[in-house]
Amino acid sequence: MVITEVRIKLMDENNERLQAFCSITFDDCFVIRDLKIIEGTKGSFVAMPSRKLTDRCTGCGSKNHLRARHCNQCGGRLDENRAIRDSDGRAKLHADIAHPINSTCREYIQGAIVKAFQEERDRSKQPGYVCRYDDYDAEYEADSYTAIVSEMNAARKAPAGYRTDAAHDQRGGHAPASQEVPETVQHNKRDFGSGIL
Repeated sequence: MVITEVRIKLMDENNERLQAFCSITFDDCFVIRDLKIIEGTKGSFVAMPSRKLTDRCTGCGSKNHLRARHCNQCGGRLDENRAIRDSDGRAKLHADIAHPINSTCREYIQGAIVKAFQEERDRSKQPGYVCRYDDYDAEYEADSYTAIVSEMNAARKAPAGYRTDAAHDQRGGHAPASQEVPETVQHNKRDFGSGIL
C-alpha cells in the first residue's frame, strides 16, 4: 500500500485546535476524506474520519446522540452518563469510520499527512495560492459519473420502441422513439377532470 496523494484544506487561524482537513489516496485508486489535522500538546496529529455514536431511548426506542439530554422523538429525559468511558474516564462519543489497525500504519499515514500539511502551509503564503482539496468532486463528476452511468445503461434493457440515453440526448424528452403518440395514449381534453365534483 502506497500513499499516492494527500490533499489539504487549511482552516482559518481562529479555528482553535483544528488546523486542516485532508484527504488521502492509496495506490491511485482509493480515497479517504475528512481526516482532521489537530494541534495537540506534542504537535500536530491526525484524527481519522468518525461518526457520532448513538443509543436508543428507553421510552420510544428512537436513536439519539450520546450527548443528547432529551429524546429527539418523544422528548423524554435521557441519562447523561450513558456513554461508555475509556480508562481515563472520558466518554467515548465518536467511532472511527476508517483507521489504521497498527502503530506502523498510523505513523506512516500521519507522517505523510503532517509533511503535506507543512508543504501546503508554505504554498498558501505564495501569491495565487489555490486549494486543491475540493477538486475531487469535479474529477469524480467528469470521469467516474460518466463511466458509472454508461455501465448502468448498458446493463438496463429499455422497453422496445423507447430510445436509449444517447438517442434521448439527441432528441430530448421521454417520448417513444416514434414521434406519433399511439391513439390509446391520447387524451380527450373534454374528459380532463370530469370525475372531480
